[in-house]
Amino acid sequence: MAAQKPFNGVIKLDVRDSKPDWGPFTLPQAPKGAPNILIVLYDDTGQAAWEPYGGRIRMPTLQKLADNGLTYTQWHTTALCSPTRSCFLTGRNHHLNGCSCITEAAQGFPGWSGRTPAECATIGQVLQDAGWSTYWLGKDHNVPEQDIASGASRSEWPLRKGFDRYYGFLGGETNQWYPDLVEDNKFIDQPYGPEDGYHLSKDLVDQALQMIRDQKASNPSKPWFMWLCPGANHAPHHAPKEFVDKYKGQFDDGYEAYREWVVPRMVERGMLPKDTTLTPINPLPDDIANAGDAVRPWASLNADEKRLFSRMAEVYAGFSEYTDVQVGRLIDYLEESGQLDNTLVFYCADNGASGEGSPSGSVNENKFFNNFPDELEENLKYIDVLGGVETYNHYPTGWAVAFSTPYQMFKRYSEYAGGTCCPMVVHWPKGIKAKGEVRNQYHHATDIVPTILESCGLEMPKTYNGVEQYPLSGVSMKYSFDARPDGPTRKKRQYYAMLGTRGMWEDGWKASALHAPLVSKGHFDKDEWELYHTDVDRSESKNLAKQHPEKLKALIDAWFEEAEINKVLPLDDRTAAELLGVERPSEEAPRERYIYYPGTSPVPEGVAVNTRGRSYKILADVDIQGADCEGVIFAHGSRFGGHSLFIKDKKLHYVSNFLGIKPEQKFVAEQPLEPGKHTLGIEFTREKSGKHGESLGKATLYVDDQVVAQGPMKTQLGKFTLAGDGLCIGRDSGDAVSEDYESPGEFRGGEIKFVGVTVEKAQYLDLEKLAAAAFARD
Repeated sequence: MAAQKPFNGVIKLDVRDSKPDWGPFTLPQAPKGAPNILIVLYDDTGQAAWEPYGGRIRMPTLQKLADNGLTYTQWHTTALCSPTRSCFLTGRNHHLNGCSCITEAAQGFPGWSGRTPAECATIGQVLQDAGWSTYWLGKDHNVPEQDIASGASRSEWPLRKGFDRYYGFLGGETNQWYPDLVEDNKFIDQPYGPEDGYHLSKDLVDQALQMIRDQKASNPSKPWFMWLCPGANHAPHHAPKEFVDKYKGQFDDGYEAYREWVVPRMVERGMLPKDTTLTPINPLPDDIANAGDAVRPWASLNADEKRLFSRMAEVYAGFSEYTDVQVGRLIDYLEESGQLDNTLVFYCADNGASGEGSPSGSVNENKFFNNFPDELEENLKYIDVLGGVETYNHYPTGWAVAFSTPYQMFKRYSEYAGGTCCPMVVHWPKGIKAKGEVRNQYHHATDIVPTILESCGLEMPKTYNGVEQYPLSGVSMKYSFDARPDGPTRKKRQYYAMLGTRGMWEDGWKASALHAPLVSKGHFDKDEWELYHTDVDRSESKNLAKQHPEKLKALIDAWFEEAEINKVLPLDDRTAAELLGVERPSEEAPRERYIYYPGTSPVPEGVAVNTRGRSYKILADVDIQGADCEGVIFAHGSRFGGHSLFIKDKKLHYVSNFLGIKPEQKFVAEQPLEPGKHTLGIEFTREKSGKHGESLGKATLYVDDQVVAQGPMKTQLGKFTLAGDGLCIGRDSGDAVSEDYESPGEFRGGEIKFVGVTVEKAQYLDLEKLAAAAFARD
């Protein structure tokens, strides 16, 4: 907020002799006629996916906006979600925002911290201070993992970043049927379940409509800024079956055939030059083929694999269209209420299509983040329910390349346009004369904030809250609204750096450092740089490094210049599992012993006790007060990975759900529990590591001091889920861990005093003593 204006009234002893001046106390108002701003930001979508660009996925709302607005063919991102979203927030490059990677992979370096520095004021803060109402709905993924907790700092949460209201999920992804919801500054349960028609995309638009209607009921002249970030098209790919079935058979020809089919249609629509060359679908060297990002040729698949892979693409398509239809309800309302004409709409995606489904796809994407392979036989069991509540699915890498046609690679690869070149449609009837035209100017996610500021008649402040601001990294795209389709771009250079991959674009040329993050393990000085003349070779198909060594050297030097300016170094190419497993500081240091109580909000995984990859004990002090006592005592995770201690049919149960693979690992007491006070617990003793890093050992179930069940068990190495299903006491939020009860599985017929968890090497009785001591203090 700007400093208060000087008071120009008159102050005397008696108010009757005084003269008021309201100037210093009047809130700023937006310029007269200022536009509303609506950003619809999809996830994980290459240009070749959507019909307005030539793809097979119908997007009626996007098509309507494209027909009456502008479609950009060379709009780029950082190749990953959190970094791109940070650019949308501040207009600075992602490393300046401290967001080199996803927030879960933050490191202790200036460009990697996961926290937006004070030198990067957000577009929300600027517009809020200038008189706009500001709303953020859907995905955030710019909050440090350790801050996603009820008692943690709110410094990076939306309401501290210039947004009046927030409704969505803070993590990188969430279950679309059972999302982890936050409203403003608190965690909440979803309003109703999928059995009653719930889907997150629908819920987000319902909330968006309510926010704007509420604002217009009281402040109809005030403009608003809304950032709407659906879960689509990020995994898990969840959609109503009727939308999935609309695409039945439409991807049976396979991903190579799709690429051949889509290029002529992209050319016909003006999305690609006529002479565009299709790049190889599998450009990775043979030694990288086993690293998880290679593509299995369609012809090499058996009939079951083709059937499964096709259905996975159908689910993705249905997810995308269903969400677009929901966005259409918002656009229709704006049109009916007379607001659409002066609403500047950006409809876009944050990075290329995702290859996180591995070469064979997955019905549980959490396996990718645990470096655990999928099995065809296991996946085929779910083919008829893909996209439903039973799955957490993701298509194989072949579709990632196909939906990023004609470019090489996909999300995470910043050296190629397959990871960075994304769809972008801009619609603003009052501010754009052209209708249904294409724009070929080269632009980037950092250019959105400057475009909004110029369109609103504002500037980014030189200082904000007393802190001198970093200059904007982007340039305004507003000049292109009335430019020729092939007119010159005002952007001069843009660096790329993501997970060890690098690129540098300048004046129509691009240098790309060929680096295989999953196998190179450093040695960045050995990277082979390629050179492409993107002004004449849009798909980056012809490596001109040998023909133009001086141009290549100049671009490499430019990359290092930008790296210095933007705090890019050091580079990091560790795997997802390695990055996600790094210990990071938090307000609460990791402990060996934890005590949890019923009645609290779910404890997010980033700050909950970490039982993965180690021995642990869980001990609950429970008073059973009736024969009907049952329900969840302790639960963490979901059906796609987690564990739960609960009472059912009067017996104590413990389920360790290893990455959703059936059958569940179950331990059940033979004898029913008697009424009274009991100490109930489970102990896992880790003995060794399995083939894929999982922990192998023995589980022992206790009632008081008696062993009531035991046997071999394995636990997963990585996170239970990126969806954020937190640790719960007395209930299981979201999607239930075990098939033996339905969420929320509220505990009843008794009282849970507390639950203690230890990950130390102490014996079971030590924890029992700890629990007794804690109970004595309660």
